[in-house]
This record gives sequence, C-alpha cells and structure tokens, in this order.
Amino acid sequence: MAELNAASKGATLRAFADRSRCCGYGLCVQVCPEVFKVGADGLVYLDSDIVPPGLEEEAAQAAESCPAEALRVVADSQ
Repeated sequence: MAELNAASKGATLRAFADRSRCCGYGLCVQVCPEVFKVGADGLVYLDSDIVPPGLEEEAAQAAESCPAEALRVVADSQ
C-alpha cells in the first residue's frame, strides 16, 4: 500500500518491492512503467528505488493497485 500523503508532497519518494509477495499480475507496470518493471521470471523489480520527479502520483497509484500488497511508495526519511 502506498504511504503517500500531503506531508510527503515535494519530498523525494522511494519505491519498495517485496518480490516474495509479488504474484506477477503486472498492474503496477501498466500504471507506472517508469518505476516498476517485470523481469523474465514474471516478478516485479525496480531499476532504482528513487521515484523520479513528476511520477509521484503514478508510482503511488501503481503501489496501491497491487493486489498482493507487494509494493510501497514512501517519503525518503533522509
């Protein structure tokens, strides 16, 4: 589930993928292919955990769309 809220707007966001929970539905890739990828094994992976500026809402929506709840998008704590 995405943990994006009004307080994190403007902050750097990080995406996390728990591959052990991924079932390979691919909804995340359909919503935000710039952040979420699907490997040859059919499971999600990230090229980078940093969500690029301008893709915050799409990344959060992609994480929320995951039926396996394998994805999170959170504000960077640094």
